[in-house]
Amino acid sequence: MTVQASVREGVTVPVPSTEDDVEAIPLRRPWRWISAVVVLIVLAAFCYVIATNPNLDFGTVGEFLFDKRILEGVWLTIVITVISMVVSTVLAIVIAAMRLASNPVLSSVAWLYVWAFRGTPVLVQIVLWGYLGLLFDRIALGVPFTDVVFWSVDTNSLVTPFIAGLLALTLNQAAYSSEIVRAGMMSVDEGQREAAYSLGMSPLYTFRRVLLPQAMRVIIPPMGNELISMLKNTSLLSVIAVMELYTQASVISSSNLKQVELLIVVSAWYLFMTSVLSVPQYYLERRFGRGATRALPPTPFQRVRAMIDSRRPGPEPAPATTKVEVVER
Repeated sequence: MTVQASVREGVTVPVPSTEDDVEAIPLRRPWRWISAVVVLIVLAAFCYVIATNPNLDFGTVGEFLFDKRILEGVWLTIVITVISMVVSTVLAIVIAAMRLASNPVLSSVAWLYVWAFRGTPVLVQIVLWGYLGLLFDRIALGVPFTDVVFWSVDTNSLVTPFIAGLLALTLNQAAYSSEIVRAGMMSVDEGQREAAYSLGMSPLYTFRRVLLPQAMRVIIPPMGNELISMLKNTSLLSVIAVMELYTQASVISSSNLKQVELLIVVSAWYLFMTSVLSVPQYYLERRFGRGATRALPPTPFQRVRAMIDSRRPGPEPAPATTKVEVVER
């Protein structure tokens, strides 16, 4: 250990050394490594069983992974997910505003909507919309309670299976998303609105620049989960013959009797799409969470860069020297 000292007016004053006097030894945790080895052994055994299973035809999996019909189902799945999520988000904002309104009629209607669509299974709603032609032969616009009709169309030609699936998923998702939006708006302190109004901000500007950025920190994580759930719920449209990913795989497997192999293909595509959707959600959470923590956690790229930099050899430390300062009067 090197001791530094300074001399002032003939008095030597010891200065503490910058080197550590005590070497900290980390606590040994052998069970952590034992448990990690056990998990790796179980995972390796599972992969070996799957890879050596004679009942699985991996050639069929590779053959249909990029089949034209599968790719058409993937594209239709993405289209349904995007349209349903965008429209349901707009409806959710309207319904949440109605729930928060002081008008008892608006709040009651919004509550009834949420109660009805959250209280019934989405599969039942899909089937009901698919069988809408059994309830109404034609859809018409006219004067209520009279025989005056301005426009009329056959229900089955207007509400196709694709439209029925969009309606079911959109209206069901709007009920769930409205509660997420309402929770996000209620998480913002009321003083924020009052302070913005006292500065002369308009209600629209206050909502866009003050309330919404703070509410988004609460809204985005569950909305990201709802987006992923919406992507997977499109598989339920197979009951009304919408040719999305799962329906296409079912049609193929019914002809070649490779049900398990086609399910693996479907699972691989769903895992890929959900992984891609998780990336923008992660960065949106970081962006709107900037004011919640003093320091944001590093991104995966930043962690990799830090790990690489830590392995690079750094500059050698300068040798310790004894410093003596003499002050003359």
